[in-house]
Amino acid sequence: MGHAIGRRRVERLMRAAQIRGRVTHLYRPKAKVKLIHAQHPNLLWHQSAVAPNEVWVADVTYIRAGTRWSYLAIIMDQWSRRVLGWRLARTRGTWLTRAVFQDAFMDRRPGRLIFHSDRGAEYTSAGFGDHIAALGVLQSTTRGGAPEDNPHAESFFHSLKAELVHGTRFDSEQALRAAIEEYVLYYNFKRLHSSLGYRPPAEFEAQIGQK
Repeated sequence: MGHAIGRRRVERLMRAAQIRGRVTHLYRPKAKVKLIHAQHPNLLWHQSAVAPNEVWVADVTYIRAGTRWSYLAIIMDQWSRRVLGWRLARTRGTWLTRAVFQDAFMDRRPGRLIFHSDRGAEYTSAGFGDHIAALGVLQSTTRGGAPEDNPHAESFFHSLKAELVHGTRFDSEQALRAAIEEYVLYYNFKRLHSSLGYRPPAEFEAQIGQK
């Protein structure tokens, strides 16, 4: 109303009237976090894979098994949509994503490779980044809070949960692991993908002699 009033007076008047301000929590990224994310920009803005082992995408999700949650980490070839590796564990961390990457890397032996994921700590930690950098791999990450920047991995998890998880109770992690193993085989060798000309990923790769 045009009156200049000091903050302390406002506080005193609010206390007298028993009024408290309500605020929501504001998230302000720390400078260190911004620096880490700046090191791994999104390299897929203007390019995509045109052959296998050019771009790998990865993500982590959680699924209930028994009375606890289990974490599923996967790596997929962007070009063929083939799941190259996965692991299931009770805890998540750099060790999990690094193990999945190492499994896929040792199996496929890619050349120049872009590895794309979200900004989860499992991927942006020095332990993971330094490991793949030592192998000559370029790291790419999504924008913060933008799952649409990693559509292939997100699409796989959507299919997995819609076709396998929803409506099914897994009494143990062992039961969940067996079901995921069967589903990945189905996804790679039998499930038809419209983007691949209605062929499964393994068949799509076979057209150019990729194992």
